[in-house]
Amino acid sequence: MKSTKSAIRYAKALLELSIENSNLDEVSSDMKRIVESSNETNDFKVFLSSPVIKSDKKIEVLKVLFVGFEKLTSSFIDLITKNKREYLLVEIAEAYLYLLKKYQKIVPVSITSARKLEKETLNQILDKMKSHVEGDFEVTEEVDESLIGGFIVRLDDKQIDASVLTQLNRMKQELAN
Repeated sequence: MKSTKSAIRYAKALLELSIENSNLDEVSSDMKRIVESSNETNDFKVFLSSPVIKSDKKIEVLKVLFVGFEKLTSSFIDLITKNKREYLLVEIAEAYLYLLKKYQKIVPVSITSARKLEKETLNQILDKMKSHVEGDFEVTEEVDESLIGGFIVRLDDKQIDASVLTQLNRMKQELAN
């Protein structure tokens, strides 16, 4: 996850407030909507970072766009917009969701394989990793036929590459030297 220090600080503060107010699920849902809005159109980020549009106009538009948001989320958006930090809103939302997963001890794991893994194989891979990780896994699977065989597991900033393609490339380099 790539975020600026300020976005992480804001996200951390929002997470602490949502824990304190017992509305984690609602705020989490709001943050997901912000990220989805950003992913749907690039115009949203352009709008947020536009120096031409005044803060009060941005607040009005955001209230219309995100009607039904939790009171804490709406107040938070108003605050960062008044402080001229609205350009960080999407980063803050992404950082919030990341920090929430850490708080709930949910560990995102990405597994890329040459073919769709059978349930039994997937469970064996996850069982081997369980002893090294505390929490529950949130698994995303991808298929990349260029791997030829094997798999690649990504967990936070760690990667385990057990693909045939990588092994062939290593052998090729060794033979070239």
